[in-house]
Amino acid sequence: MTDLATRVAAPRAPLLRRAAPALLGYAAVRALGLLVLAVWSAARGKSAYTVLTARWDSLWYTRVAELGYGYEVRLPNGDVHSNLAFFPLLPWLERLGHALTPLSYADAGFLVSLLASLAAAAGIFAVADRVYGPRVGLCAVLLWAVLPVGIVQSMAYSESLFTALAAWSLYAVLTGRWVSAGALAALAGLTRPVGVAVVAAVWTAGVVSFVRERGTRHTRGAHHHERAPGAANVAGTPAPTSGAPVPPHAPAWRRALGMLLAPLGAAGYVLWVGHRTGKGPLGYLDVQAGWRNGFDGGYAFARFVGDKFTSFPSALAGLGLITGVALLIWLYVTGVRGRQPVTLLVYTGVVLALALCASSYFGSKPRLLMPAFPVLLPLAVALARLRASRSALVTAGLAVAAAVYGAFWLNGSGPP
Repeated sequence: MTDLATRVAAPRAPLLRRAAPALLGYAAVRALGLLVLAVWSAARGKSAYTVLTARWDSLWYTRVAELGYGYEVRLPNGDVHSNLAFFPLLPWLERLGHALTPLSYADAGFLVSLLASLAAAAGIFAVADRVYGPRVGLCAVLLWAVLPVGIVQSMAYSESLFTALAAWSLYAVLTGRWVSAGALAALAGLTRPVGVAVVAAVWTAGVVSFVRERGTRHTRGAHHHERAPGAANVAGTPAPTSGAPVPPHAPAWRRALGMLLAPLGAAGYVLWVGHRTGKGPLGYLDVQAGWRNGFDGGYAFARFVGDKFTSFPSALAGLGLITGVALLIWLYVTGVRGRQPVTLLVYTGVVLALALCASSYFGSKPRLLMPAFPVLLPLAVALARLRASRSALVTAGLAVAAAVYGAFWLNGSGPP
């Protein structure tokens, strides 16, 4: 790993040029996944494009884009599935694409997803490169691409769009661009409910920056303007000894404005839903309850996993789920011990908590965890330490496995 002082002092190529290998590798992995999906779907007499753009949540998004909000499905058991559960930014972009081009709403959604996935890959590289350097950035992007459910990144879903906005908002915080961070956080809040994770990251970093700046001023005054040992930077990242470059200082008003902007998207949509339903600020929770979705601290998920141990075949699945959750927790703790910037830790922690502690749609948890890309950084560091040939071999193997699994998954149960 390149020494921090050398990395900061040496001139650096433009970000896009440094990210080019990662983006090319990401595009290759996604192309492989789409190719395998097309062949698999054709063999089963299905359309891969329909699977990507006109099933499950994709249909709900295109319906919002075409007809607006107000559509709902009443099930025999009394549940009400309302399209108010789906945040508006992706449908707005689908409507815009349809209005400006000959594309259908579904086509526009697919195009948005493809472009957003590249933007997400670039944002992930930017964050990892900022903290660990370009080699780790490349590995982080490739690991995100080869996730078992990585095919969702190419679907007309909102995961890629949200991850792109979240990653660039986090990067803006790490580089002291607070207004941009707040604006991107607001857009993330208009994309998915987990946008609160981005808001929490921006706010935590902002509060930490103000508190530590005030503490530094007092320390300087007490020590005749000498910098306190180990003082942290204004973006809420660890001290320079952690490996994170120090971002430029930002005026207090910019930090405050960024913090004010950050929650506007999520809060605005939730309050609008409450007004529309006539149920006030908690109206969105009622909408989610109609989908039997809520937050119970993980109790329902724990019962779901426990029920897997009633027979031998399902017990293997239960063991796999426990192993997967343990791995996520271990990776997060590794990030804490590795002194990742607090911005990333807060964001990742909230995403993990919301995904793992939701009370239903257990089959969706892998894709709900997809935006938690900082949890991959310890693995990216380890992969970057391997010889280039070994790293490429590992990545290629994972890419093939992910492509096969994605084709099998979408031609089977698929994501709800």
